[in-house]
Parts: sequence; C-alpha cells; structure tokens
Amino acid sequence: MIDIDKAITTSVKTGKVFLGAKSAIQSAKTGKAELIILATNCPKDTCEDIECYCKLSNVPIIKYKGSSTDLANVCDKPFIVSALSIKDPGDSEILKLIEETEPEEPYGGTQ
Repeated sequence: MIDIDKAITTSVKTGKVFLGAKSAIQSAKTGKAELIILATNCPKDTCEDIECYCKLSNVPIIKYKGSSTDLANVCDKPFIVSALSIKDPGDSEILKLIEETEPEEPYGGTQ
C-alpha cells in the first residue's frame, strides 16, 4: 500500500503538478492530467464539474482523505488546496494508487 501523503509530496517536488480547482477543471476538460486529487471539502459544484469532465476524458480521480488545509500541508503550501492535477508524477509512484482503487471490470458482456 502506497502512502498517499508521501506520494503527493514527491509529485509536487519532482513532477509537474498544478494546484487549484480551476486548473483541475481545465486539466479534466482537456484530458491532459494523469490524475486529479480532490479534498473532502472541495465545493460540491466544483467537485461535480471535475468528476463529469474526468469521466468524459478518462482522467482518474482520487478523493483525498483530508480537508483542503490538510492537502495544502502535504503540498507544503501556505494556502488551501481543494484540488490538484498531476500532469507528470516525477519520481512518485502515485499512479499506482489508480490501479489499487479502480474496480475490476465485470466478466463477460450483456447477454
């Protein structure tokens, strides 16, 4: 099991990460993010927009277990972070979390 806090910190330090809901929405619309992380207290309408665009562009989402203040602390930022877009994970193994959280495809098709 990967420590998500450590993986986010490594991504912020060594990769290409954009902070904020506006960046997350833009990344979800264009499909240029490898992963989007949302804080638990991200505004509902913003969260719904990001989830909708992510489904359309096949960008995975992870719901962070903490608030936007907790996410900011992990990113080592002095302001709140309700969402972040990972475009390049750098030395982090955060993309392995996607494999752990994705549900398995059902066997067979519709009959």
